[in-house]
Amino acid sequence: MTLSMYQASVPVFLRGLENLAAILAKGAAHAEAKKIDPTVFINARLAPDMLALARQVQIASDAAKGCVARLAGVDVPSFADTETTFPELQARIAKTIDFVKGCNAAQIDGSEERTCILKVRGEEMKFRGQDYLFKLSLPNFFFHVTTTYDILRHNGVELGKMDYLGRS
Repeated sequence: MTLSMYQASVPVFLRGLENLAAILAKGAAHAEAKKIDPTVFINARLAPDMLALARQVQIASDAAKGCVARLAGVDVPSFADTETTFPELQARIAKTIDFVKGCNAAQIDGSEERTCILKVRGEEMKFRGQDYLFKLSLPNFFFHVTTTYDILRHNGVELGKMDYLGRS
């Protein structure tokens, strides 16, 4: 049995985004229960030279929607990076999930050899679809989901491995 590009991308991104939303919900609940200003978590970072939690979530969203769009051969939706609250971050994740769900297998399957182009700091990067998914997009997505988890865990939010992996 072969694994299609759709199967290797859309369900993986959806699960990661849903788990990310659940992790953020635990962070918001913890802040409320402990009477911590939620912006403490939103602006928290693991190290001074790392990006804050809000930016981690934005980049995870960008990685998922950008990859799926490029593999599907459609325009990447643009979301303003203006989220500063847990509800705004949840709304961004929900928009990302809606977009990812809107791309179907017929659009994505067969994209292994499709040229995927993205601009990074003004430089154009070109990838074969399969390399883009497995060597850049998925690792980048999970790096930022993991860092979001780590920021909240480091700040006392009771999270465990199953929060990251998800149940079922």
